[in-house]
Amino acid sequence: MLTSDQLEIRELARDFAAGEIAPRAAAWDRNRAFDRDVLDKLAELGFLGMLVPSEYGGLGLDVPTYLVALEEIARGDASLALTMAIQNGPVPHVLLAHGTEAQKSEWLPTLASGKKIAGFALSEAGAGSDPSGMTTTARRHADGWTISGVKRWVTNGSLADVAVVFALTGTEGPGIPVGAFLVDTAADGYRVGRREATMGLRASETVSIELDHVQVNGDRLVGGESRGLSHALGALDLGRLGIGAQAVGIARAAMEHATAYARQRQQFGRPIAEFGAIRSKLAVMATEIAAARALVFEGALAWESRSALADGGPPVPARSAMAKLFASETAARVTEDAVRIFGGYGFMREFPVERLMRDAKGTEIYEGTSEILRLVIGRSMTAEG
Repeated sequence: MLTSDQLEIRELARDFAAGEIAPRAAAWDRNRAFDRDVLDKLAELGFLGMLVPSEYGGLGLDVPTYLVALEEIARGDASLALTMAIQNGPVPHVLLAHGTEAQKSEWLPTLASGKKIAGFALSEAGAGSDPSGMTTTARRHADGWTISGVKRWVTNGSLADVAVVFALTGTEGPGIPVGAFLVDTAADGYRVGRREATMGLRASETVSIELDHVQVNGDRLVGGESRGLSHALGALDLGRLGIGAQAVGIARAAMEHATAYARQRQQFGRPIAEFGAIRSKLAVMATEIAAARALVFEGALAWESRSALADGGPPVPARSAMAKLFASETAARVTEDAVRIFGGYGFMREFPVERLMRDAKGTEIYEGTSEILRLVIGRSMTAEG
């Protein structure tokens, strides 16, 4: 059961999505961009700093409450929800968990207010599912660091004012020496490369980032010069919960469109909603969506406790992986069945379920493919101790 505060925030997000997002989602998909003013309105609601403590200008809410709002925004448009997830999730988490007080005081208020939009630059062409294979380097010099390399599939890459960039530092010690750096996107040598032409989430700007001897001061290194990879993986645990909520929102939108269509579409003299085959599809949709939401919410509770729940289940990384895995695959199944319910119309661009089906496919890929997530879950089940 949701608390009264969570219900209030859900209604606020639902009303905003219905009034400001959903009516424009199809145009954003066609134009491959959402209107920047919608980010300003999200910021006014506090939805760009939901997890940032109030002393840094955020709402100071917990992860379950944030995910309740994110699901509603994703129900309106998945691309916008992805930008909201990056702004609320991985980037602030790296700062809150590993940043200095000076870094938190400088960066978190501007992120929470939406004055600066954040990007998360981890993946590379040869290091997607295995970020330890990155080749981007950060070389130390007297005043700081020089970063060179190319990052791929950076969400918000061209929109961002600041990006958390992960790079090899060459520091001696155990493990792979990676640092997390706050890079100003206006810095000399920071270039936005090719924008990807994606199947879905077309309004989200996914780009390559080229870093050609970008100079950053020493105070832009977050959390030490050799532990950035663990910082990134921890941020992905939170990010996966966000993608799970996004997937639930996509699936809900598809189910609602399919249900409304089935009630009004007449065949053989009656609405197709009266046929058992259609009712069966809708029943499975509703059941799987409810299960996915419960799994995401349970993962959020585990995140808040930073441990396995009292049932003795798997640790937080596995629970986050479970939530994203099940929710994303649910979204893919639900949207595909929604297209089938629409029949030939579902294959047409002017009907929303076609777009939702394309958007759902992305949730199975970014921040950990389904195959990688199964490895994460399986490893937690077979680990000793």
